[in-house]
Amino acid sequence: MDNWDEIRTAYQVARMGTVSGAAEVLGVHHATVIRHIDAIEGRLGVKLFQRHARGYTPTEAGTDLLRVAQATEDQFNQLSGRLKGQGDEVKGELVVTSLASLSPLLVPVLAEFQSMHPGLIVRFLTGDRLFRLEYGEAHVAIRAGSVPDQPDNVVQRFTDLPVAMYASQDYIARNGQPEVEDFARHRFVGADDPDSRAPFAKWLQAHVPQEAVTFRCNSGEATHDAILAGAGIGFMAVWEAARHPGLVQVMPLQDDWSGALWLVTHVDLHRTNKVQSFLRFLKERAQEWCA
Repeated sequence: MDNWDEIRTAYQVARMGTVSGAAEVLGVHHATVIRHIDAIEGRLGVKLFQRHARGYTPTEAGTDLLRVAQATEDQFNQLSGRLKGQGDEVKGELVVTSLASLSPLLVPVLAEFQSMHPGLIVRFLTGDRLFRLEYGEAHVAIRAGSVPDQPDNVVQRFTDLPVAMYASQDYIARNGQPEVEDFARHRFVGADDPDSRAPFAKWLQAHVPQEAVTFRCNSGEATHDAILAGAGIGFMAVWEAARHPGLVQVMPLQDDWSGALWLVTHVDLHRTNKVQSFLRFLKERAQEWCA
């Protein structure tokens, strides 16, 4: 490939989703963007985008180009900064993904990191879907559960967040203080997925009759809301429960309830200054989460 302008244009179209958005980022006329896309597709002999009324969606080939171009842009930015004597400058996009339930912890960290680097655009993506680092969908992923095993990713154990069993004061007033030996007469909030791999979910299955799990949820946020509403006894991260003084811890903390968090980066971007700067900052701030 001998025309990097075309690659850069295709990358911005894939990232922005529209010709006009890419033209604005690149500072060129939209006709130039269309010409570049047509030229690179003609040269490669493959369609990089599906055109539709809402914009441009990358094909499988376009997604591959997006991944390579993202890594290349980050590495060029890092090189440019070093050559200009700005090796410590962090700018451009930082894309971080995690479970939505971790937002109260991560958003303040991201906001503080951005305030230190005014040229930084933060994109914080949440949800149950695993955003694919190998396709350039994120720079850093914070994932829970068993150790991630996707190829070409750098995985670091991040932290363990203690989890405990809670009930609302209203529930305790109506049903009394729960004891392990009489769990069968109590009501519990649990996962709707019987195959959940969360350590505390497995413990609940082993120690509480299935018919006692009377309120079942498919998200951590809904589980927390149900516990707060007095629907039953359930598990919640200790840091999250501390935000709600109306909760009562039902049992002493057990080590096998806690879940590990992992930091995941793609090998192509792991050593870039932007990623390394954020990882260092995140690890420092995470020490305060369980203090």
